[in-house]
Amino acid sequence: MNTGGSQDEKSPSRLIDERIRELGDWRGETLSRLRSLIKQALPAVIEEWKWRGVPVWYHDGMICTGETYKNAVKITFAKGAALGDPSGLFNASLDGNTRRAIDVHAGDTVDEEAFKALIRAAAALNASRGPRRSG
Repeated sequence: MNTGGSQDEKSPSRLIDERIRELGDWRGETLSRLRSLIKQALPAVIEEWKWRGVPVWYHDGMICTGETYKNAVKITFAKGAALGDPSGLFNASLDGNTRRAIDVHAGDTVDEEAFKALIRAAAALNASRGPRRSG
């Protein structure tokens, strides 16, 4: 079923590339940097494009999403509440039973090694729960 016009012909990775270019500001730079860290942590990660424009990363199940807002780039870990966060990166969605998020604002720096460790931990958690379909 073709519901998205020409977007159906573009790969999720290409759509994410376009979103980063469209943002054209610190949010695009931040999303690009975090995406790069995700790929460094999990070279076999699968990128998807969901919910009318949200980058999503999968490895044996959903790892995280990358939403952009006016004042933040939000990386939401699907099973973040089950992950250890010794560096205290999670700073949003802390009250839920399942998800946890990292809100990055203009000028913020993210501990790259701690972020990659969270990505790897999320993949390990997914793998421990058995194989899942991506997307």
